[in-house]
Amino acid sequence: MKIMVAIKRVVDYAVKIRVKPDKTGVETNNVKMSMNPFCEIALEEALRIREAGLASEVVAVSMGPAQCVDTLRTGLAMGADRGIHVESTTGLNPLNVAKIFTRLVELEKPGLIFLGKQAIDDDCNQTGQMVAGLLRWPQATFASKVVLDKEKQVATVEREVDGGLETLSLDLPAVITTDLRLNQPRYATLPNIMKAKSKVIKKYTPQELNVDIRSDFEVVQVTEPAKRKAGVIVSSVDELIDKLKNEAHAI
Repeated sequence: MKIMVAIKRVVDYAVKIRVKPDKTGVETNNVKMSMNPFCEIALEEALRIREAGLASEVVAVSMGPAQCVDTLRTGLAMGADRGIHVESTTGLNPLNVAKIFTRLVELEKPGLIFLGKQAIDDDCNQTGQMVAGLLRWPQATFASKVVLDKEKQVATVEREVDGGLETLSLDLPAVITTDLRLNQPRYATLPNIMKAKSKVIKKYTPQELNVDIRSDFEVVQVTEPAKRKAGVIVSSVDELIDKLKNEAHAI
């Protein structure tokens, strides 16, 4: 069985986000970029399944500018067998990504797809669900545990919900999106980083895949959230109630 994993290049989680002066987006020039943390978890789970003998190949897929190859190399250094890069200089929204991914699935014919539940740059939490919808495959989102039965071709997925844990049984092929508690991603070792340089990364463009990436919406403006006012220390319960009632209008 082949597993495909989507990985996204995002601004590193430790970087303080700055809005561009023209308010068209966030600043990405001269900013540290890395693999989306949820995508790292998705890739780690795929690698563990392959290492358990339940899959034969793990294919990492990334979409975006040429710099995405660096993120793919990181995925290959972690252990992915090969990569696919769909190069696009224009911004891709979740539906664009889902359409491209669906086309790649038709070409690669994987038995299982892993995606991070969301990206930390836009927090959309839409792509995995859209991919499943376009493919008409069963899906399990926010996975905290995945168990595969190779003989029955079934995936059992535990997911966290407000009331506790929900267990789903999916017929393969299927789409699974990963949550934080699923695993702890491995670090790429120096020997594997060197090996990754010789691994194959196949390149496509949306046009070669016959996918129209015109966007149905336009980002009008990006602004920073309003700064919070400094807190105050109250001397009594009566003063607290007065401020909540007359200043905050909370009661």
